[in-house]
Amino acid sequence: MTSRLAERPETPPNPSIVIPFSRDTDFVERAILDQIHQKCAVLGSRTALVGLGGVGKSQLAIEYAYRTRDRSPETWVFWAHASNAARFEQSFRDIANCVKISGRQNPTANIFQLVHDWLCDEKKGKWALILDNVDDAGFLVEARRTGQDGQTSGIESGNPRSLVSYFPQCPHGSILITTRSEDEALNLVEQRDIITIGPMSSEDALTLFENKLGGVDDGSNDGDVGAELLVALEFMPLAIVQAAAYILRRRPRFSVRKYLQGFRESDRKRASLLDYNSKQLRRDREAKNSIIVTWQISFDHVRKIRPSAADLLSLISFFDRQGIPDALLQDRSEQINSRQDQRESTASSCVDDNTGYIDDEEGSASQSSMSDGFEEDVSVLRNYSFISVNTNGTTFEMHGLVQLAMKKWLEAHGQIERWKRQFIKNLDAELPTGEYENWEKCRALFPHAQSAAAQRPKEQDSLLDWASILYNAAWYALRMGKGVETENMAVHVMKVRKKILGDEHSDTLNGMEMVGLAHSLNGQWDDAEKLEVQVMETRKTKLGVDHPDTLTSMANLASTYRNQGRWDDAEKLFVQVMETRKTKLGVDHPSTLTSMANLASTYRNQGRWDDAEKLEVQVMETSKTKLGVDHPSTLTSMANLASTYRNQGRWDDAEKLEVQVMETSKTKLGVDHPSTLTSMANLASTYRNQGRWDDAEKLEVQVMETRKTKLGVDHPSTLTSMANLASTYRNQGRWDNAEKLEVQVMETSKTKLGVDHPSTLTSMANLASTYRNQGRWDDAEKLEVQVMETSKTKLGVDHPSTLTSMANLASTYRNQGRWDDAEKLEVQVMETSKTKLGVDHPSTLTSMANLASTLWNQGRWDDAEKLEVQVIETSKTKLGVDHPDTLTSMANLASTLWNQGRWDDAEKLEVQVMETSKTKLGVDHPDTLTSMANLASTLWNQGRWDDAEKLDVQVMGTRMTKLGVDHPSTLTSMANLASTYRNQGRWDDAEKLEVQVMETSKTKLGVDHPSTLTSMANLASTYRNQGRWDDAEKLFVQVMETSKTKLGVDHPDTLTSMANLASTYRNQGRWDDAEKLFVQVMETRKTKLGVDHPDTLTSMANLASTYRNQGRWDDAEKLEVQVMETSKTKLGVDHPSTLTSMANLASTYRNQGRWDDAEKLEVQVIETSKTKLGVDHPDTLTSMNNLAFTWKGSGKEIEAVRLMEECVQLQKRILGVNHPDSISSCTALDTWKAEQEDVALLI
Repeated sequence: MTSRLAERPETPPNPSIVIPFSRDTDFVERAILDQIHQKCAVLGSRTALVGLGGVGKSQLAIEYAYRTRDRSPETWVFWAHASNAARFEQSFRDIANCVKISGRQNPTANIFQLVHDWLCDEKKGKWALILDNVDDAGFLVEARRTGQDGQTSGIESGNPRSLVSYFPQCPHGSILITTRSEDEALNLVEQRDIITIGPMSSEDALTLFENKLGGVDDGSNDGDVGAELLVALEFMPLAIVQAAAYILRRRPRFSVRKYLQGFRESDRKRASLLDYNSKQLRRDREAKNSIIVTWQISFDHVRKIRPSAADLLSLISFFDRQGIPDALLQDRSEQINSRQDQRESTASSCVDDNTGYIDDEEGSASQSSMSDGFEEDVSVLRNYSFISVNTNGTTFEMHGLVQLAMKKWLEAHGQIERWKRQFIKNLDAELPTGEYENWEKCRALFPHAQSAAAQRPKEQDSLLDWASILYNAAWYALRMGKGVETENMAVHVMKVRKKILGDEHSDTLNGMEMVGLAHSLNGQWDDAEKLEVQVMETRKTKLGVDHPDTLTSMANLASTYRNQGRWDDAEKLFVQVMETRKTKLGVDHPSTLTSMANLASTYRNQGRWDDAEKLEVQVMETSKTKLGVDHPSTLTSMANLASTYRNQGRWDDAEKLEVQVMETSKTKLGVDHPSTLTSMANLASTYRNQGRWDDAEKLEVQVMETRKTKLGVDHPSTLTSMANLASTYRNQGRWDNAEKLEVQVMETSKTKLGVDHPSTLTSMANLASTYRNQGRWDDAEKLEVQVMETSKTKLGVDHPSTLTSMANLASTYRNQGRWDDAEKLEVQVMETSKTKLGVDHPSTLTSMANLASTLWNQGRWDDAEKLEVQVIETSKTKLGVDHPDTLTSMANLASTLWNQGRWDDAEKLEVQVMETSKTKLGVDHPDTLTSMANLASTLWNQGRWDDAEKLDVQVMGTRMTKLGVDHPSTLTSMANLASTYRNQGRWDDAEKLEVQVMETSKTKLGVDHPSTLTSMANLASTYRNQGRWDDAEKLFVQVMETSKTKLGVDHPDTLTSMANLASTYRNQGRWDDAEKLFVQVMETRKTKLGVDHPDTLTSMANLASTYRNQGRWDDAEKLEVQVMETSKTKLGVDHPSTLTSMANLASTYRNQGRWDDAEKLEVQVIETSKTKLGVDHPDTLTSMNNLAFTWKGSGKEIEAVRLMEECVQLQKRILGVNHPDSISSCTALDTWKAEQEDVALLI
């Protein structure tokens, strides 16, 4: 394959007229033409000419076009055939070529978008667009048709955006439409913009007749005879033109009077044509008797004077009536054998004038004679107004009524099968296979193939040719991603070949294989499997197990197994194919290498990445040696290996290969080749994994736009590229942009592929994921339930994609705080994954991690820890110590340890994750930054706020640079730093950051987004620390009310917001208000989470604190004892939360004057804190402060002062002199010392 040269810049042409017809010099001025000009002169107008077939609509439009050009040379005038979508597309291509739109040379360019954009550009100048023969506007206004009768054009089903949307509504352009149907016109224009075209006036009709006769008077053309004839012709322009052409060609031996006599005779007899199925012939009143009779008179004469021309018209009538290439018409070899049959079967005699369709003595002379004869036949048909030649001189078209009349005449005279046979033979000889290099020719011939699909022949030999046409057309449709068309055509092929050739014939099996491929394209894998098994077994019996075709069928079946998630079955077949090909063809044969690549792909699905890598390296190296470094198959092998590297987390290795593949593909195949675009998409995927989202976006936008132009907006590959770009938008936090793309992909997939197609289900899952990020959990849930249920029905309960859908729904349940529902699903996914995929499969490990996360939310940290340890150990063995998934599992375990208060253990893991991430992924990779933020959180819990601050600042700064100031992850890092400032008592610094986070979140995410509500709660918390309780209250109320509406009254985040507001009420001394809220929170959590859930225990402690403020110490004590005992059992004696509960109870004992009880607890808290948290941990210092106050209250003045002095020294060193806790302790110490001095003075 040679590389494709880039398009050279072209000089923009001057405005011109693009119309496939020459101007009619005999055109008769009609009054209605002025009305057309007036309507179309309105800026941005759309006008429709409506009238019967043959009434002269197109001729009026042609004349309007040329007059517009005459009046305004700076105006572009364009003509588009609009009888069907394929012809419409070709007309747009002609327009693009005329105006030299860049990119139009692409074999399957989205020409509609290119022309639309050009027309919209006011700088290009004024334009008028004429849409001729819009007799079925459905393909223009509908997003898609199913093509039930085989007549659907590729574009009709290949563009879910309605074609009418490509008609610009702009002030510098106008559109004129011709149609036989007012109903069709109303699909495109308003009622007021319809101009009804009737028959000509008698004066205009006479003028036209005389013009066409050339003004020659034969003596019989008196006014009465001419007028009588025009009345008989019903003043229809097409009938008048045909009659005049007939008379003119037969002069001087024929006159108007003789024609009128013949017309009346023919009209009385109705001939065979009008008698035959007249209702169908004149359906919707489209064909007047006058037109049919004039056609028959002319046709009968042509048959007598030049039978070969009549033969040519017979052949033409079977093609799509527009864009008929002359190459399809010049082979009429059937005529040699059947001409005598024709003479015997028709009533009229035929004169054989030897026009060149029989063999001559010399081949060149014969060829020349045939060419001359063909041109003469064309000339005759043009002279009698049966056909017209497009301005390119190589394609023909015929009026729809002429085509209809010709077909009915053939049917009435028993000639239909003969010419159908010739049509099929000619088309079969020209239509190539659907491979990439044939796409341009296939596109031009596809409308004729669709016409053939609706014209099944009766004879066996012709049926096989018909099947051959449909097979190649289905092949092309398959490559275009048109599943419906592919399946319809392929099923016809399969049935015909089975009936004629038998079930075991190789052509029959090829047909069945094509149907199977169509089923796969449509996601109908069970149907595909049935056919593929049948093909495989037949080939084994017929050809042998080791025949290349048999091996191909086995590989196809294995590929279907892969799609069904039956990877073990796929592996067995692929291994068998590979081993047989090695023996049969050799290790380095291209087919052997393909089978090795297929097996490696299955290994990837099984998570056996090392096995995949070994095979792929072997394939790549052999391909380089055998085929060359730049061979397309070599490039594919490199891309496959890069994909495995991606799965292994070896993103730098993947990137190197993918860059090499992409650059070579651009040079070797061209920038817009499908394989080049795939290589660019692969590289973008690696950039995404590396956190290089801007680089990924640039590539993905380029891939998406090129695929839209190259393959069409609704091609599966285009939809994939749109989904990839949406995924990048999600990573960038651009959720609205992601949503727009994903909705478009989902709707197009539903229309193009069907609601239950696997790709449609994936698009729905992607959109649900974006909804989750937007906090729209109910919307996400609805989609995910639909995806899960459909997947169960479509794919099976244990299909990997079904399991993924269940895991996604469980994730949404987690966000909704429905942890029991999430747990049930996740257990089911985990157990099924273990059975289906294996205990150590990456997807199984992910399911275990998901379940651990739910257990973690339920406060079941021991259960979560067990799972997470298992995931870590298996990941280390399976994936490697430094694999990104292994690092994630270590971070998950650290989080659990962190909740257990095992901060030292958490710190060790987080440091390891952070350092490995820096080495493996880079200092500024998003995952590295997350690991740094996690470590900062742990340091924060350890009271090491300065260390935490340094990390938080580093993370925030890098995210601002890397992701942008308003990225959700950046906002999170700012909130984390603000939280550290709060703990340091730097409330003003915290406030500044939190206000910025809140305002940005409102703008970026929306006022009611969960992350926005969190930012508001954080700021309110700072206000509380500053003693700005009214400001805090306003925010907390807003957060609470929004949470109730957005999340539900019993959502965990709503309950937290209620607790925060209650805490503020406590600070304001509004203890009754606080109590009501705390009771509500506590009761709801007991019901929702369980009595021993950590959050429930926190709410009980909060209520007890309020009881203390109310002096209800007994009530406080009961609750606090319950919290403490449950915490000891649930969390452990030395858990920080347990120590807090003990300190709370001690505080109540202090208030009750039970100094000894308080002291015992506080001593225990201090000792355990020193051991658990460290001597200088802030919580340890707090416990020392508490004990000092207890000693002071119990009269142990000296011990209290000494302990407080020690506490103050530590607080100044650890927290800083200006920290609120340091200041508070200093004030207490000074007071106590002053009291001691006063006592000493008194003594």
